[in-house]
Amino acid sequence: MSETKADSSSGGGPWIPLESNPEACYFDFLTWAVAAGLVESQAHFEDIYGLDNELLSMVTQPVKAVILLFPITEPYEQKRREEDARIAAEGQHPIDPTIFWMKQTISNACGTMALLHALINSDVTFAPESPIEKFIDICKDKTPEDRAKILETTPLFANIHAEAASSGQTAVPTDLDTDLHFTCFVQAPAPPARETGTPVTPDGMRLIELDGRRSMNLRSLAATHMGLWGHQDVAKFVRNTLSKEPCGCKRDG
Repeated sequence: MSETKADSSSGGGPWIPLESNPEACYFDFLTWAVAAGLVESQAHFEDIYGLDNELLSMVTQPVKAVILLFPITEPYEQKRREEDARIAAEGQHPIDPTIFWMKQTISNACGTMALLHALINSDVTFAPESPIEKFIDICKDKTPEDRAKILETTPLFANIHAEAASSGQTAVPTDLDTDLHFTCFVQAPAPPARETGTPVTPDGMRLIELDGRRSMNLRSLAATHMGLWGHQDVAKFVRNTLSKEPCGCKRDG
């Protein structure tokens, strides 16, 4: 069992994991997003079928966010602990303070966490008075830990998550422990560009990972070229950092 359960022990749940079947994920994600308040004409979800240039070129541009599902292995966990310790001791590249991030304290809620991080940090339109609009308003000026507590106690997303998780093509498991995890990548300018309205050059963007499991709030991974980051930088990160062992049709944590 991964550390997701331990990291999330203070929260409610566990929730039912979202399915990681590519044929079901598009429906689950889109259903979740529209139910949460996404205006469907503003954005959609696509599968990334591989990391080579030919397959990456099939993804519609521009990419607003990338949601990644991967297996949590002990080598990955060791590298994560070492990197968090290094960032805590040495710091990292400054991160845009307007980025929305929150801790994960609910077991098996990483699918919802990744969707919240992707949608809130993208330039998309939400329906007025929708669950995600209300959540953004409630979470203004709150810490990542405070936002996690709000997610634990609000009914805004629990039912949406449960409906999406129950609509998958595989049976809902009786054992909710899982070693799979969703994380999210977004693009952001170096601070304080957004706060001051300073124009951003094409090479002035950063690739940011948003993962509620990590002890550090965010990871600024690399400089990235505007419009190309989904094809190049996330793929490079996956190839160089994450386990290459295959995932079957399972559910997330």
